[in-house]
Amino acid sequence: MVKFLRNSKVASVILTIIRVYLGIKWTISGWEKITGGAADATKGMLAAAVKAPVTGPTGKTVYPWFNDMISGILPHAQGMSVLISWGEFLVGLGLIFGCLTTAAAFFALLMNFSYLLAGAISVNPMYIFLEYFILIAGFNAGKIGLDYWVMPWVRKHIFRRKSVA
Repeated sequence: MVKFLRNSKVASVILTIIRVYLGIKWTISGWEKITGGAADATKGMLAAAVKAPVTGPTGKTVYPWFNDMISGILPHAQGMSVLISWGEFLVGLGLIFGCLTTAAAFFALLMNFSYLLAGAISVNPMYIFLEYFILIAGFNAGKIGLDYWVMPWVRKHIFRRKSVA
């Protein structure tokens, strides 16, 4: 399966469709927050996660470390709202245009898992499932996109190896 995802032209086309779909969803979500339609959504989500944390069958908090982290972030919710809004928007653009696709998929996964740990189920499991394939496919997921030109340039100019004399 990994060999197919990383090398197949058919997989590249399928991944492009998945990538663009996810990119549109992320971009719309981020843009709504940036333009003010859901600017306070982050503060509300963080406050709800602290007030009613995810509990297991015994009634104990399942992720106490995450709730402690959120409690520390809550006073800075406005800054987090800006980061999340722009993060969602930029991840979406990266996925749509296939630019730094693997990085965009990684940060999308990071946000989806954070939302899940906060107790927001929503579309997160489906997004995680799809983003996982993009992440595994690596360069092949962005081959039909800007990564076709961007990644060779990055490898040549940023990650060039210096010879030891």
